[in-house]
Amino acid sequence: MNDINEMLEFNQIREWLKEAACCERSRRRFEELKPFLEQDRAEAAICETTEARRVLDAFGTPPVGNMDGIRETAQKAGLGGMLSAQELNGVRQFAVLAMRLVRYLKRCRETAPGIAGFGNGIEELTQLQEEIERCIRDERVEDNASKALHNIRRRQEQMESQIKMKLDGILRSSKVYFSESFVSTRNGRYTLPVKKEYKGKVPGSVIDISSTGATLFIEPAAVAKLTEELAQLKVEEENEEKMILYTLSAMVGDAQEGIVRNLEYMEELDFIFAKGKLSASMRASAPRLNTCRRILIKNGRHPLLSGEKPVPLNIQFGGEIRGVIITGPNTGGKTVALKTVGLLSAMAQCGLHVPCEEADLAMHADVFCDVGDGQSIHENLSTFSSHIKNVIRIL
Repeated sequence: MNDINEMLEFNQIREWLKEAACCERSRRRFEELKPFLEQDRAEAAICETTEARRVLDAFGTPPVGNMDGIRETAQKAGLGGMLSAQELNGVRQFAVLAMRLVRYLKRCRETAPGIAGFGNGIEELTQLQEEIERCIRDERVEDNASKALHNIRRRQEQMESQIKMKLDGILRSSKVYFSESFVSTRNGRYTLPVKKEYKGKVPGSVIDISSTGATLFIEPAAVAKLTEELAQLKVEEENEEKMILYTLSAMVGDAQEGIVRNLEYMEELDFIFAKGKLSASMRASAPRLNTCRRILIKNGRHPLLSGEKPVPLNIQFGGEIRGVIITGPNTGGKTVALKTVGLLSAMAQCGLHVPCEEADLAMHADVFCDVGDGQSIHENLSTFSSHIKNVIRIL
């Protein structure tokens, strides 16, 4: 069905579906969407869309958000890698999303039993979620993630307080030596802004120099030992944080199978609900399908027509009527009528709803189009000869 993408503008339908989807995998599936050639598969897909539309109308948009990157995170943890606080927070958000979705699906058991059944396969990850919440907040390892980390950070605070008190004492006792009356941090060291001419009056190490060269940022010898102890505490803090992150990552690795399974269910639901969202936006309805070469469209609308309310299309043929000739003046709607029949037929075979009051559409092995002016100077084709060339290809 090569002609449907450009001539029937089916690519725009794909774009709308991609915009309605939340995750990248669903968007890729819509990029590859094409009509089913088996009636039962097309009808099953239409039933999915019908259930999704029914649920959306009754309960609103489902809690399906952006899940991109979760599969890679779970695989990384399953291979023994250490996840960052940001990645762990993503897993926590995914677990919360999964449970919200389960509660949402429980509400629609009677409305849409097929879609509601997905909730039975989604695994609860509450224990993992709660442990990450206990240890990670705002993408940072919490003080109380372990007793050791709590003690290390408390000692750091005490050490920093001692350093600042000593530096404040030096500042107050010898104000004339300093260009500013505050402590600054340079290259991770606590320093005082000493005027260049008083460099020898403040024993210590020069950590940095101002852009003018008039101020030296000196770490006084009186706090050097305390600063070294603080640096050691920073190393201990980093090691303890890594141990906590590795422990949480191992938990994610143990839950990898459940996470990936949940993700697959949620991605499938995202795909189905995107079809339902498109149906709602177009005020569309579920078409019937047949293999009797019968086409019926009642009050159909071309999905791409916007602005003023379009004149609805009513058309029917099949049985003894093997073809239809449409006549009328220029800009009278002949091409739109042809495109509407072709596009709605392709949409139905893709498992989508179609914008009309009623539709009974035939299954097709292919859709052939000859629409518009195919004149080409490069190929030496007049408008008429280009149509003839296309018709020969179709026949």
